Amino acid sequence: MKKKIVGLICGCLWAGHASSAPVAPVTPTTRSVAQDEWKFTVAPYFWGAGLSGKTAQFNLPAIDIDAGFSDIFGNLDVAAMLIGEARKGRYSVFGDLMYTKIGSNNATPRGILASKVDMQASTFAGLLGAGYNVLENASTRLDVVAGLRVWSVDTDITFKGALLDGTKRSDGATWVDGLVGVRANYAFNSKFYAMGWGLVGTGQADADWDVAIGVGYHLSKHFSATIGYRATGVDYKKDGFEFDVVQQGPMAGLVIRF
Repeated sequence: MKKKIVGLICGCLWAGHASSAPVAPVTPTTRSVAQDEWKFTVAPYFWGAGLSGKTAQFNLPAIDIDAGFSDIFGNLDVAAMLIGEARKGRYSVFGDLMYTKIGSNNATPRGILASKVDMQASTFAGLLGAGYNVLENASTRLDVVAGLRVWSVDTDITFKGALLDGTKRSDGATWVDGLVGVRANYAFNSKFYAMGWGLVGTGQADADWDVAIGVGYHLSKHFSATIGYRATGVDYKKDGFEFDVVQQGPMAGLVIRF
């Protein structure tokens, strides 16, 4: 029963950690763009990531996990992912916010202590950072960036039926990491472009990193569509809570500029 409970928790934590897209996949600007004007970008996105690594909660032993996206999607109740950027001249400010809620109701193997276990997990993840442009021409833009990433995970388990009927337990963790890295855009022509980023850091987690590469297509002056592939990892341990995982998978987004 312990392994089943922890396995369910792993799926919930996956959704929370899928919040790491560091910057909106903005398109390259040219030197003709007025440098004293603010430019804004908003990009809702989706990341179909699988999860592998090790995790533990409720002071239970850590378990190894290896779950594909299809294994997790069935328990997803709510998922909202949004990134944005404000840019003026060489400077930029960017953010990434995500909230997820996952629920699961499972019968216990023998039903002696409880007949069912209900689990609810909610996760907020947010990144706030700033960038400075070090290279820009008609086709290429390269920024150096730095920021803070906040993770907050809460999990509630309720036992129903038998001896533990009505018993509830809660566990969770909140931590902050500092990240530094680069992001880049390259325009192949007036319609197609490539984008990517790489971030690495530490803080309350022993390690935190995020890399991605993708391509985009200008649908119009204000809209673009992007697809790509992203991998991220984090290693956090404290007071019986452990989250040492790597996630990777395809991602897609809609870029809105104004």
